[in-house]
Amino acid sequence: MNKSKIKKGDMVLVSAGKEKGKKGEVSEIIKKDGRVLVNGINIVKKHKKSQGENKKPNIVEEPAPIHLSNVMYFCPKCDKGVRLGVKIEKDGTKTRFCKKCGTSIK
Repeated sequence: MNKSKIKKGDMVLVSAGKEKGKKGEVSEIIKKDGRVLVNGINIVKKHKKSQGENKKPNIVEEPAPIHLSNVMYFCPKCDKGVRLGVKIEKDGTKTRFCKKCGTSIK
């Protein structure tokens, strides 16, 4: 199980691979494999078999997972992919922050 600072709903920038430079929102994190599903990124075509008479065979486009090391958090203030840090506030809560500009992230 990999530990990651990227969470579901974060905007990320793809930093490696055929989709390099594209941005998208994380829709799911697969902790066991250390991968993320990003909306609109790494779309693959899957051939689906027929499931009885109701569902006919067809070709479906769906996003494939990308490894966590190939995505970076996209900071809207810096307008680029950045690394994240974690700091402990005075009340004891942990918050993520952009290591470039220091902006706190929800």
